[in-house]
Amino acid sequence: MAIEHGIVLDFATVLGTSAIGGYIAHKLRQPVILGYLVTGLIIGPFGLQLLSDAAQTEALAEIGVAFLLFALGMEFSLSELGRVRKIAIEGSLLQLGLTTAIVAAATTLTGWAKDLPEGVFLGVVLALSSTAVVLKTLSDRGETNTPHGQVMLAILIAQDLGLGLMLAVLPALSEPEGLGKALVIAVLKASAFLGAAILAGKWLVPRLMSAVAATESNEIFLLTTIAWCLGVAFVTAELGLSIEMGAFVAGVTIAELDQADQALSKIVPLRDTFASLFFASIGMLIDPHLLIEEIFPILGLVLLVMIGKAAIVTPIVLRFGYSFKTAVFAGFGINQIGEFSFILAAQGLAMGLIDKKLYLLLLGTTAIALMLTPLSLTIAPRIVERAGRWPIIAKYFSGLGEPQLTSMPDELTDQVVVAGYGRIGSTIVKVLRDQGYPVLVIDNSEAVINKLREEKIPYLFGDADSELVLEKAKIDRAKALAIALPDPASTRLVLQHALKIAPDLDAIARARDSAEIDRLTRMGAKEVVQPEFEAALELTSHLLMTLGKPEDFVHQLTSDIRQDRYGNDEQQPVRLVDPLPKPQEMAA
Repeated sequence: MAIEHGIVLDFATVLGTSAIGGYIAHKLRQPVILGYLVTGLIIGPFGLQLLSDAAQTEALAEIGVAFLLFALGMEFSLSELGRVRKIAIEGSLLQLGLTTAIVAAATTLTGWAKDLPEGVFLGVVLALSSTAVVLKTLSDRGETNTPHGQVMLAILIAQDLGLGLMLAVLPALSEPEGLGKALVIAVLKASAFLGAAILAGKWLVPRLMSAVAATESNEIFLLTTIAWCLGVAFVTAELGLSIEMGAFVAGVTIAELDQADQALSKIVPLRDTFASLFFASIGMLIDPHLLIEEIFPILGLVLLVMIGKAAIVTPIVLRFGYSFKTAVFAGFGINQIGEFSFILAAQGLAMGLIDKKLYLLLLGTTAIALMLTPLSLTIAPRIVERAGRWPIIAKYFSGLGEPQLTSMPDELTDQVVVAGYGRIGSTIVKVLRDQGYPVLVIDNSEAVINKLREEKIPYLFGDADSELVLEKAKIDRAKALAIALPDPASTRLVLQHALKIAPDLDAIARARDSAEIDRLTRMGAKEVVQPEFEAALELTSHLLMTLGKPEDFVHQLTSDIRQDRYGNDEQQPVRLVDPLPKPQEMAA
């Protein structure tokens, strides 16, 4: 009983302190993961030593890793990966290969690694980036569906899938002559597993989940979901691949089912709970005394890693035809070291590939790099904006955003250009077309382009913030521009480039917050609208009239609130039609 009580106490201690650490990190506008890492450092064996058995916590933390990847797999769309499959496969292989080769050569030649196998191992560890931190940061910024968000996630997911292969090959690094054989065996195992997973996803899983859902029992559904996740993860672990790979594939087999959303809603609380254990357990391994003693080498390594990986990723993304902005965002978004590097580092320590000191240096470097990820993503837009002002750079990269697909009338004039065909952009286009006005949509999603093609809506495939794309859209002949992009940085660039080409253009834009409203207005937008605020205002108006308030009173009240939010007497709700001449006038 004493042992059982010890487990319960350790569990409660880690969760309670992690909640406090996560809260403080959130208040400091840092990733909550950083709070969990610091929590583990404080309560672990190098800190206050509050746990009776840290090994038990680490065992539970493996469940957190499985749930983390399982949930990611359920949120994963094979169709979306198909759109970026080229950079997901070829780009990630290039990134992993180049990073590993450069690090291996540099560390071996400088003597930082005692031999080539250790150099290769260090390269593999540093090549991985953090899916968890990047995904959380992109979600907080509302950028998961942006081009750079999709590119980053595609590369990160490919890295996660390669983790099992890396773990399988690691033992051969201590015996380089067996590397080829180990690689072949690992590929065969992974191929056999993926083949079985595809068959199960097609024939077994849909029937199983449908039968369980038919019971209408939340308990049975939750237990089945957990059993499937951990069961597949166990199979991959037994095959010598990785728990992470198995859990992710298990999630993917559920992702396309009707029950996917229900399964995800059930697993997310467990994922968040056990994932906090994982990150806290990593923090327990960090020796603060070593961090203090080696702080300058660690900071130097952090700087080299983050700048070096950005320098590797950015040209790779450019090579696949993405814009300069997307490439820079991706480069500065995945230039940290991943949470699964902790797992590789632990395996390397156990196999004798690295010593204890180097292991702790890697942990410290990874922790600091993770902490700097949000800052790195914040810096990226500023780099793009400032680089765009340099004529040499602007001229060199001007052709990289050239539209790949077009469907435009030969003679295009007085059109409304709509940048982004999401929920807002599609609504604007529908209203304008219903009223008979010519529109041209700019979007960089192949799925969207297919939809526009089916609906016979004129379009350009490309980044709307590219001057070349805007010129192709005849923005100088346009009657108006509606910027309906979710990414604030892209919105600013579109507005800046469009007004540079057509200074008198009537441009309207969506904003994410009040600060963005002021900024876009100063840049020259005729109207700026915050969609969430407008939705809340409409809901409030309806409720007030339902409660008996006169319609005139409600309209005046909402008008006053709107003016207070937008801070401009001339700023009114977005006009879809008013600024445009009637179709018959245009014909005349």
